[in-house]
Amino acid sequence: MEHEVFVPVPAERLRDVLADPVRVARAVPGLQQDAGAEPVAGRLKVRIGSHSITYRGSLRLSAREDGTYAVEGEATESRGTGTVTLALTLRADDADGGATLAFTGTATADGRVTELPGESVTSAATRLLTRFAENLATAARTPQQPERETEPEPEENPEPRHTSVFDTEVPPSSLMDTDEDDEGDEGDEATPGAAEPVVQPPAEAAHARRTMIGRSAEEVDHAPPRGRYAPVPAPQPSAVGAPLRWAAPAAALVVASAIVVGRALRKRR
Repeated sequence: MEHEVFVPVPAERLRDVLADPVRVARAVPGLQQDAGAEPVAGRLKVRIGSHSITYRGSLRLSAREDGTYAVEGEATESRGTGTVTLALTLRADDADGGATLAFTGTATADGRVTELPGESVTSAATRLLTRFAENLATAARTPQQPERETEPEPEENPEPRHTSVFDTEVPPSSLMDTDEDDEGDEGDEATPGAAEPVVQPPAEAAHARRTMIGRSAEEVDHAPPRGRYAPVPAPQPSAVGAPLRWAAPAAALVVASAIVVGRALRKRR
């Protein structure tokens, strides 16, 4: 097999691409790489005439001292027992306006490909090598992106800690304590041009503020209202009413007995 392809890229850039197995694998047309395998390994679907054959195998490319590259590959039919063995020599030489890629070597195969016409097989192999060379030129024209440094993953957000209502901080009230303000203002003398005196809140508001300090939010929400809005307590039953309940019948009994005794004494006279 001998095949030569011209590409509008300098030979030096092609050699840089051929030295990178990852970029070589991307240049193989139709290659589906296997995860975790060698860079140039996986499945390749080849169309020969009106037939398609899928091979699974690997390809190795190594540089030689004379500036050429050795290409070796083995593949097996994914739905059969046919195999293909490839041994090629690749050379990149400078040319006017670009470079030439020359392929020379041999390829042996058995299985389904031997049942197809030889011209169709040669045409498919030539087409595959041409597309491979064109993809190498495209990779040589595209600047290689530098590998990004992996940033450390952010720590997972800790689970929110449940806060009790008793641990909730109660914000200071806008109402001022009249007792503390009176003590602090006694020693201060009024100066001209000073700010207007602060209007002191009513005693009920100050009392409500003092009662809320130190209590939780839940207790304040459920606390009964105080001051003018406090509910009127229901009258409590008095213990003095129980003896009076029996005093009226006893007095009536005594009066009735006195009347009966008085009438009896009158009859005897």
